[in-house]
Amino acid sequence: MTAFSPRSLIGLFGWFSLGLTAFAASANAQGVAICPQELTSKVDEIVRRPDFARARFGIMIQTLDGRQTLYRHDADRFFIPASNIKLFTTAIALKELRPDYRIRTSVYGMPSANGWRLRLVGRGDPSLRDQQLKEIVQQLKRRGIRQIADLTIEDSYFGQDSLISSWAVGDIQAPYAVPVNSLILNQNSVEFQVMPQAIGQPLKVEWNDPTQAQYWQIENRSRTVDPKAEEFLEIGRDLSQPILKVGGQLRMNSKPDPWAIAVPNPNEYFLRQMVRFLQAEQISVARSQISDQSIRPIGVEVAGIDSPRLIDLVKETNTNSNNLFAEALLRTIGAKNDRAEGRTVLERGLATVTSQLTRLGIESNKIEIEDAAGLSRRNWSTPETFVRLLQIMMQQPEGKYFRESLAIGGVSGTLSGRFQNHPAKGITQAKTGTLRGATALSGYINPPRYSAIAFSIIINQAQDFTAQRDAISEIVALLAQLRSC
Repeated sequence: MTAFSPRSLIGLFGWFSLGLTAFAASANAQGVAICPQELTSKVDEIVRRPDFARARFGIMIQTLDGRQTLYRHDADRFFIPASNIKLFTTAIALKELRPDYRIRTSVYGMPSANGWRLRLVGRGDPSLRDQQLKEIVQQLKRRGIRQIADLTIEDSYFGQDSLISSWAVGDIQAPYAVPVNSLILNQNSVEFQVMPQAIGQPLKVEWNDPTQAQYWQIENRSRTVDPKAEEFLEIGRDLSQPILKVGGQLRMNSKPDPWAIAVPNPNEYFLRQMVRFLQAEQISVARSQISDQSIRPIGVEVAGIDSPRLIDLVKETNTNSNNLFAEALLRTIGAKNDRAEGRTVLERGLATVTSQLTRLGIESNKIEIEDAAGLSRRNWSTPETFVRLLQIMMQQPEGKYFRESLAIGGVSGTLSGRFQNHPAKGITQAKTGTLRGATALSGYINPPRYSAIAFSIIINQAQDFTAQRDAISEIVALLAQLRSC
């Protein structure tokens, strides 16, 4: 099990999907225009390559306006869509909540003989960072609060389903699969660097926030090696305790290797940081605690901070394939729909997404949704369904925001490193999806000499990740070069 390092996990998951497609060998990279009637044979050539003998391709390509089918291959069959599942959650978030909706973190309080009694209520803002928490502290200070007799932080808004049961055990320590609770801070992860020392010495671990050192135990079995030796790192975390496990080796004089890892108890981490920031402003805290019970707030709101607008949260979710943001939006939908079917906030969120998709025209038997992020292998849908959603959303008042939330090929987010020197650069807006053995891309493309297109390409059961992505890039290049003829 490993934590996250940009060096070690490039391309493995949608959130960190980077890299450059090996595409120059294709004749179509030279910008040769093709006619629609040529598309079927050219895509078939890609799908039928010997490399994909055991793989499953699902492809649906239609014009956006007239919905003319340009190509389909097993488009009505179930596939694991990986992070393409985020398209469902973000579409319904835009429909269910206002585009300018904001998630508020509030502090309620009243004075007592020994100081203020405060209760901070978290509502699952995934964007909250140290800077925003410091601003809350500043608001308390400006209000004249100098002594806190009792500080309670309430972690109840999302309930206790902080993890999806079908997520892989090896994922839940990484920052792309952090717990999703009501008190999210710094995306529930901490960052550090691993760096070499003198030959033979263990590698040095340096926390980006030095105060974290006192809360983490480090089991260090790494070493610094000479400049000719192989480099590798094996870094993990105990699944229930803040124990960081460091193994492997780096060459002497190598650059520091940046990592991040999920915190095991995010509400405790939140409370620690809050007390620390209060004390830094000379605000004393006599007693502090965490509550998982929702109670009627005491007193009035004495401080609070809002998240960015919903459209900005959706953009972060889709452009950068941010799993935490997706899961927080799903639970926000569930919390706002307390009459939806389901016992927990998570269940109500899933039920609301499914029922609202049905109202939009997506048949319920075409989707199986287990989470919002796409990490679960129990998510199922069809390429046909994704194209249907892409078309429907363009007819909705929120369609502009939905489309703008997608990464742009060769320009932004998870597509910033793809489609470079490629005919689809700048004209493709799409959602990536990557799990081991599953790769997907669904979105829109505006060919300069053809009508706008909605497409969904999903590959399952393929072993070579690079080959999967290259195949998708070749298909998208064909779409970019379509012309009416």
